[in-house]
Amino acid sequence: MLLVPFARLASQAGPDHSVTPKNWWLSGQLNVIYQWHRSFDAVYTGPHSLRPVRESATSTVATVYSGLRLGRRVELLFDLESAGGHGISEAFGLAGFSNLDVVRNPTLGAGPYVARALIRSTFALSRDTEPHAAELHSLLPSLPVRRLSIAFGKFGIVDFFDLNGPGSDSHLQFLNWTIDNSGAYDYAADTRGYTIGGLAELRDGRWALRWAETLMPAVANGIKYDWHVDHAHADNVEVELDRGIIPHRDGAIRLLGFLNHATMGSYQEALDAFAAGRDSVLDVAAHRRVGRIKRGVSVNLEQSIGRGINLFARAARNDGGVESFAYTEVDHSAELGAAWVARSQRNRGGLALARNGIGMQHRLYLARGGLGFLLGDGALNYGAEQIVEGYFTRMVIAGFSLAADVQHIVHPGYNRDRGPVTIFAIRAHLDVPGK
Repeated sequence: MLLVPFARLASQAGPDHSVTPKNWWLSGQLNVIYQWHRSFDAVYTGPHSLRPVRESATSTVATVYSGLRLGRRVELLFDLESAGGHGISEAFGLAGFSNLDVVRNPTLGAGPYVARALIRSTFALSRDTEPHAAELHSLLPSLPVRRLSIAFGKFGIVDFFDLNGPGSDSHLQFLNWTIDNSGAYDYAADTRGYTIGGLAELRDGRWALRWAETLMPAVANGIKYDWHVDHAHADNVEVELDRGIIPHRDGAIRLLGFLNHATMGSYQEALDAFAAGRDSVLDVAAHRRVGRIKRGVSVNLEQSIGRGINLFARAARNDGGVESFAYTEVDHSAELGAAWVARSQRNRGGLALARNGIGMQHRLYLARGGLGFLLGDGALNYGAEQIVEGYFTRMVIAGFSLAADVQHIVHPGYNRDRGPVTIFAIRAHLDVPGK
């Protein structure tokens, strides 16, 4: 699942990406991640397991960002992207997979594709404006303090939802799927992390309300969309309050809810059919029903405490009886972390903990040999998947940084019979400043 968050990248871009207001934008980036782990203990290994032998893998993501102002407050944004390489164990065996840049389906190849293509219009709801420096996701030189923005096209849901400044960006920050995003937020996306639809954001000073209606994949974590929107679509709504819990310190609280409508399976129906002998193989995909609904909620906090240190936390839960379908196999998740950025912006680092879990029906499904799109050890001695990740990033020269990252994962894939495993990474990141 490739995720290169759009708004998050802009928030991390810093002064190098600011330009004199103009009608167009062009910039780029390259992110290369090399990961490896030593062999670890495993009582057994299944077809969708993290391999217990020593292994390594390299992923690459290159993006060209472009934008064009079509009017006073109308923008056309268009990004081309290429994702190559692989993840360790081809991205199987971990609910909180260790590299957010990995496309889980390596057969797609590294050819360029359209990542984002959307048109956005911003409507002023007040006469007061605030200055805005042009960057890769908006060219407007100023924004109304009260405004309504509406966009249509192709984008990533997490370009706009579940944002978190200290823990979101796999280019400069953490790498793990369930630290950069809420693990239980099974947001609509193809296997590269993008979808098609519309979104709206109402912002009034220090609060915002956003909504999105988008397409779902046709199959779990698939590349093709289901265009039967009468029974296949995703509803997303988020309320944001830009206010810290510490007086005179920046912070934010975000509450999110989602409803996914898709042709998804039921773990209980699959278990019942297998137990009754109607199915010779336990397979949740054989029990998909048109229009099934998966619900979920998430809370997302961030808080500055000064000296370049920001704390963050997320907690989320979804309907674990319905097949994990778009993001990862997590039914409930929690994370807590801290990130630091030096005053010079040249150094940054972070430490975070995540805990992922699945519901009882999901557990039984995996324990009896069922396969999800990410997990399947052939059996399961259940334990919550626990992750500790730390990173340090240093800017070598303007626009180019190197990072070291380490993740220690207990009960990989929720299995006490496997692991723990420690995964090491080196990341090289290049930004081509906006022109």
